[in-house]
Amino acid sequence: MKAALFSALVFPGSGHLYLKRYVVGFLLVVVSVVALYVLVSTALEVAQVVSAEMLNGDIPLDTESISEEISRQEASKGSPLAAISSYLLLFCWLGGIVDSFRLGRLEDRRDQTREDEN
Repeated sequence: MKAALFSALVFPGSGHLYLKRYVVGFLLVVVSVVALYVLVSTALEVAQVVSAEMLNGDIPLDTESISEEISRQEASKGSPLAAISSYLLLFCWLGGIVDSFRLGRLEDRRDQTREDEN
């Protein structure tokens, strides 16, 4: 259960690292970091464009106009890489939780079997 909580609350792959499944853990961490990088860099690009338009006076300084412009920028950029990255991050996070829970239960069963044998 601890491994699943680590994966759910800390970062994808941390549960596997807790269980000493280093290869899978580091793979999940690296994929998640790359996906987060893509998502954050895309968000920063949109934020820079919108802030430049606000400074130039092209859009009014109210939340509704800014929100509409952000939506318009996201739609026009339409980066399929950002969409893939968000699905990949979600897959790593949920998959890491489920797999670390499964592996943790297997280890608990093995430990229980060893105790019963002794």
